[in-house]
Amino acid sequence: MSRRIKVTAGEVEVYGELNETGTANLIWDSLPIESRISTWGDEVYFSIPVRTELEESAREVVDLGDLGYWPPGNAFCIFFGPTPDSRGDEIRPASAVNVFGKVLGDPKVLKGLRSGTTVRVEAEG
Repeated sequence: MSRRIKVTAGEVEVYGELNETGTANLIWDSLPIESRISTWGDEVYFSIPVRTELEESAREVVDLGDLGYWPPGNAFCIFFGPTPDSRGDEIRPASAVNVFGKVLGDPKVLKGLRSGTTVRVEAEG
């Protein structure tokens, strides 16, 4: 089953597709979500009303466009480039995240967003 989301922050919209993990299910079931973003290098993250632990498949290095859940901050993360913890060209979260989906299209459109911007995540369609 394809589960697509729309993320709107300020004038920027990106779409994503959720995978078939427990974290993705929890996030899907909590939509719509509204919050305020923070930025950390080329990562946008924001608190969401989901509480879960790291999954077996949690990753310390992610791919461009990955959607991740960071348990210490109950945070939805969108990775679009290096973070302050990255080494070389890798994309490294502050600590391991559950990768629960992927941005469809170019995630670098998020680059100009500023902390404090309101964000809304909703099911597409």
